Amino acid sequence: MTTPRPSLTLSSTVLDAPDAAELADFYRRLLGWETVQEEPGWVKLLPPGGGSGLGFQTEKAYVPPAWPASPGDQLMMLHLDFEVEDLETAVAHAVAEGATPADFQPQHDVRVLFDPVGHPFCLFVNEEAPGEPPAISPEWVAEQTREIAEQDRLTVQDAVAPDPSAPAAPARQPEPDTLS
Repeated sequence: MTTPRPSLTLSSTVLDAPDAAELADFYRRLLGWETVQEEPGWVKLLPPGGGSGLGFQTEKAYVPPAWPASPGDQLMMLHLDFEVEDLETAVAHAVAEGATPADFQPQHDVRVLFDPVGHPFCLFVNEEAPGEPPAISPEWVAEQTREIAEQDRLTVQDAVAPDPSAPAAPARQPEPDTLS
């Protein structure tokens, strides 16, 4: 006799981070999702139309994955894919919110980026979208990376192993939504 399968509903995918609230804030700004649960070391976001969300859990021993990985590297256990209509606009928005484009881009219609603590995620254009997706040049990636550095954004290394002698960074001020 087999046991009946219980009802299981995917509630969220959970990402570890040095600070759950900070990483959740990045994804809240990136996606426009709402915070539905927040407590010390835990934040959950849900999309406005419903469905499964994203959870963020503080993990003091967090180590960012290497991508692409080599033998012996910390591997990513998963990554997030986000379908977009306009690849160039979506990449610009993600970069403006604190993402970093990966140096290695494996496909012309997908862009791999890293969130502020190093989790890889992909932006892709649906294959059914008309026309060819725009190519994003290495020069554009380098320019965006320089601009991020000039804005003194928190680096992955600082997030994982902050310099204890460095002064505390000022609180991040919300930026107006200019891509609507």
